[in-house]
Amino acid sequence: MADITFVPTRAGWLYLAALIDLHTRRVVGWAMGARADQALASRALSMALHSRRPAPGLVHHSDQGSQYTSGAYQDQLRQAGLTPSMSRKGMPYDNAVVESFFSSLKQELVHHERFSDREQASMKLFDYIEVFYNRQRLHSSLGFRSPAQIDNVAGVCA
Repeated sequence: MADITFVPTRAGWLYLAALIDLHTRRVVGWAMGARADQALASRALSMALHSRRPAPGLVHHSDQGSQYTSGAYQDQLRQAGLTPSMSRKGMPYDNAVVESFFSSLKQELVHHERFSDREQASMKLFDYIEVFYNRQRLHSSLGFRSPAQIDNVAGVCA
């Protein structure tokens, strides 16, 4: 599942594109930048493809944002053998897992910080995603295990 959110800094918005493995709840691809454009979404997808190397036919779900409906992004999905799936217009519940991740990120980090610039925010977001969320944060939907623990059980490397 894929989506984009924003984080306020004193220097302007920092946008975060994230892809989450629905089975493990692990953030498998992410990218940050000053613009919420197709290039940002594509960088996150490239990271996910590199880290997971999914089999053809894997379903990629997103909203109908221009980043995901663009020809370049759809070509990237097609070249990787992924099957695109998109939410109905105006239905954030269709992308609930990513929305839940963004809610946790904001409740557990963003709402408690005042970032001076995008670089500072990027470093904190990196730590949240890679150190805390993927490796330490326990999820009730995973039997109170972390995404990394689920990956270890499944024998996935990332």
